[in-house]
Amino acid sequence: MKGSKALLNMLADRGVEKIFGYPGGQVIPIFDEILDSSVENVLVRHEQCAAHMADGFSRASGRTGVCLATSGPGATNLVTGVATAYADSVPMMVLTGQVASSVLGMGAFQEVDAFSLMMPVTKYNYRVLELSQLPKAMDVGWKLARAGRPGPVHVDLPIDSINSDIDEGLLTCNFNVPNAGSDLSNIPAATELIRAARSPVILAGGGVISSDTSDDVVKFAEMIGAPVITPMMGVGCIPYDHPLSLGPLGMHGRMSALDAIKSADLLIVLGARFSDRTYSKRTSINPGCKIIHVDIDSTEFDKRVPATLNIRADLRDAIGEMMRHLGPFVPKDEWAVQVAGFKAKCAGCNIELPNDPIAPQRVMHEINKVLDDNTIITTDVGQNQMWAMHHLRINRPRQFISSGSLGTMGFGLPSALGAKVACPEKKVMTITGDGGLLMVIQELATAVAEDIPVVICLLNNGWLGMVKQWQKLFWDKRYSSTRLYDSNPDFVKLAEAFGAKGIRVERPGEIADALRQAFASDRPCLVDIICDPEEDMLPMIPNNPAQQIVRGRCQY
Repeated sequence: MKGSKALLNMLADRGVEKIFGYPGGQVIPIFDEILDSSVENVLVRHEQCAAHMADGFSRASGRTGVCLATSGPGATNLVTGVATAYADSVPMMVLTGQVASSVLGMGAFQEVDAFSLMMPVTKYNYRVLELSQLPKAMDVGWKLARAGRPGPVHVDLPIDSINSDIDEGLLTCNFNVPNAGSDLSNIPAATELIRAARSPVILAGGGVISSDTSDDVVKFAEMIGAPVITPMMGVGCIPYDHPLSLGPLGMHGRMSALDAIKSADLLIVLGARFSDRTYSKRTSINPGCKIIHVDIDSTEFDKRVPATLNIRADLRDAIGEMMRHLGPFVPKDEWAVQVAGFKAKCAGCNIELPNDPIAPQRVMHEINKVLDDNTIITTDVGQNQMWAMHHLRINRPRQFISSGSLGTMGFGLPSALGAKVACPEKKVMTITGDGGLLMVIQELATAVAEDIPVVICLLNNGWLGMVKQWQKLFWDKRYSSTRLYDSNPDFVKLAEAFGAKGIRVERPGEIADALRQAFASDRPCLVDIICDPEEDMLPMIPNNPAQQIVRGRCQY
């Protein structure tokens, strides 16, 4: 069997039905075999977006997304998307074509050392110089993408290898991968700290969602009476309206979450890594507060904050053992009253928004009216992302998808396309800004050609809003290279030029009907909402204590 056919057969055997890719000279043999394979390719218009689509596919479904690009510029274009997935611990298989092994290192046409480029942003990296090694590379890579802390893996495929023949008997291989298991030796000590705590708080990160332990975390929080605060990656691990849910912590988090962490005498960190955007001098715990840090990746321990106890374990194992050791447990009534007070402060905010121009918070309010458990939201990066994180009523894991650690502009649209491919039965909307959307607008062609009906909610304020906000608040309003409105296209006409539907919204009363039309159209639809360029994403809690906390209409 040809190596190119063997590659697709191995993907199909692992349940892969669709990959995201762009052809080129060194991967023509693979694309030729796709014509006769059960594996279909979603033809992207830029390789970076192939990686973002595979990323969105994985985050929405929990399955491993696959992307494919040719050698040279195809591989380099993938790197940003692969780095995005690596930073947020997303399992993904990345396949790149490569020049023939006989000319490697000789500057052949479209040659680049993809193996070295991918090394810092993947869990596992393999160049198949001998086709007999392909089954091992695929099997080990596939398993390692999901083992322990998830992440992308990369397999580089020289064209002479994939054009060679391989014994079909080699394809049914089964290689073992390292699995250190869980070290639960600190669980008894952890339960003693929980029993002694008067005001425990849980910080639940993206690891809760990737390990599918959201239900376990909610049961654990209810058992010990601990409010749950989240970095952005943990949004959805506890329902928005749950009495113990205090929302996001961090630079653009809730003041109620900050109140809770400042009142804690025990912080239980589950699958979170103390990102600098979440945890800073401004949001740090008080002296005397103890920390229990549970994570599958021990390299995250004591990076920024020394913990009282570190537990390297799968979250399901650790939470189950802590609950078993705690046995009957009565939460502290006084703390429950305080937590209810934190929650009430946020729920009781009365935001008076102007009718003209449109405030982005009003857009979030209208999205909440159509948002149900059958809806997936992806975001771009910037103010639009923070407004979505802050205001949307997200009630389940894998419902809110965003680029966290790397903060990749352009992530919104392609990740939404990947999410829709993974979950065709769900409604999918991306919330984006004019800056991020223009980086990937060509993927409207993919959406139309592949019939992927996603809704693009564009918060169009004519600026690179988040950078402008920093310039406004901390750089004396010296706006350098952040104004877009002079040269922005007519986004409705642009959407229509691609064959998508376009709707422009200029008044608040038009938002609800536009969203209904967009979802009812059952085709790619861009809703261009003209927003107030002067509205900032607040509150803003700068990491630098010398800079003032800036509160908005809703300070909590």
